[in-house]
Amino acid sequence: MKAFTLFALGSLSLLPLSSQAIVLNDDFSVLVDLTLASDYRTRGISQTQNDPAVQAGVTLTHSTGLYVGAWSSNVDFGGGLKTRQEIDYYAGWFWEATEDVNLDIGYLKYSYPKESQFNQSEVYSILSVYGVKFGAYYSDDAPGIESEQNSLYTYVGYETQLPYDTGLKLRYGNMDFKDPHLYSSSGHAEDSYREWEVKLTHELAGVMLGLSYVDTDLSKSQCASNWGFDDVCSATVVASVSKSF
Repeated sequence: MKAFTLFALGSLSLLPLSSQAIVLNDDFSVLVDLTLASDYRTRGISQTQNDPAVQAGVTLTHSTGLYVGAWSSNVDFGGGLKTRQEIDYYAGWFWEATEDVNLDIGYLKYSYPKESQFNQSEVYSILSVYGVKFGAYYSDDAPGIESEQNSLYTYVGYETQLPYDTGLKLRYGNMDFKDPHLYSSSGHAEDSYREWEVKLTHELAGVMLGLSYVDTDLSKSQCASNWGFDDVCSATVVASVSKSF
């Protein structure tokens, strides 16, 4: 199986922004986040062969805005690959200029037990201005065709509250690789693709319900040439239940 693309979690850096946390003292708090999802999609690509995922994260935050944490999910890349778990470690700094303007910068390390060739790191920056988000994730050691390569994921998003305690999240992203390896049926290779997500959330009985529509502009040929399967990049609806405390 060809699996040259990063398997990255694009929403990890949002963990410290939760309003729910366990207060340890005047300076430190801990956030625990648990999620059950019908599929684990990151940057439009399924990490579980379109199967459900159980995910958990723990983040330690400081009053200065500094944070450090770890996050994990089950994965299944198929093709005889042995790894069944993704474990991510991250650290960063969250700065608030005002209640509506903030900046989140940090470092992410992705690890995959039994398949270390997929391990990689990223630095990221997310600027949020009145609900509009601009994000960038850069890696200089992403898995490549014959060696490690550079990759850059950028996105623009928007978050707002709708009536009836419903949240709306929109995202449009571009995943760009140094090496062109997304082959179409004609044999032409691209080095980037686009992905998007529309998500509705609603809190009920202390848990957050989510419903997302996720899609990419990858053809079945491009998907199969890079991920080994032609159905892990297609449009889908993802349902999720999460709890933070």
